[in-house]
Amino acid sequence: MMEPQILDNAVWAALTGPQTGWAEITGNARRFPVDVSPFCAISDRTDPQCWADLAKLVGPGGNAVLTGSEMNVPPDWEELGGGVGKQMTGEQVFGRRDDDAVELGLNDAPEMLDLISRTEPGPFLPRTVELGGYLGFRVDGQLVAMAGRRLHPPGWVEISAVCTDPAHRGKGLGGRLVMAVAAGIRAEGEVPFLHVSETNENAIRLYEKLGFTVRSLGKFKVLKAPE
Repeated sequence: MMEPQILDNAVWAALTGPQTGWAEITGNARRFPVDVSPFCAISDRTDPQCWADLAKLVGPGGNAVLTGSEMNVPPDWEELGGGVGKQMTGEQVFGRRDDDAVELGLNDAPEMLDLISRTEPGPFLPRTVELGGYLGFRVDGQLVAMAGRRLHPPGWVEISAVCTDPAHRGKGLGGRLVMAVAAGIRAEGEVPFLHVSETNENAIRLYEKLGFTVRSLGKFKVLKAPE
């Protein structure tokens, strides 16, 4: 297992590690394809040259979503939004298979996007499902809950897009899916982690109950490159 410090710049670690095949690259800036994930990363968020590389990568007036605590944004970049989240790690979470959970793939993408639009757990784009590892629950054929994998730094896999249809909340579906996804991660010899808004107290309580612990607070920012 890699040390948790690699999660300080998790997007960079993923796009220079196991997910390097997804990376669009300019110098010391990388990003996922824009229909897969909005996240970008630079090797050093305090280095002006890295910001110049990122500006070239996204193009004039292009958008970039960055995460991390240290983020010296140059004055010619415009901040469009953002927030603060908790990064939680699951060193003691080993998960549990759930035979009722179904694997989700490209054919399920329209339903997944519909569920995301009604629950808003965070960024999920038309090709996000291609990152793999998505599971869901169906009731009467309808997708009512889902969770899956997103970032993959060496030794770690992020659990993401955890959401449940409002009509089916309170039944423990989200927790079951998190544990099922975690079981798959553990079966591959890696450790689960996740991100959650610091204001989402219900989700934080759930994750703590499942065994996740808060590692750090981090910012995410939606930025617009210079024109």
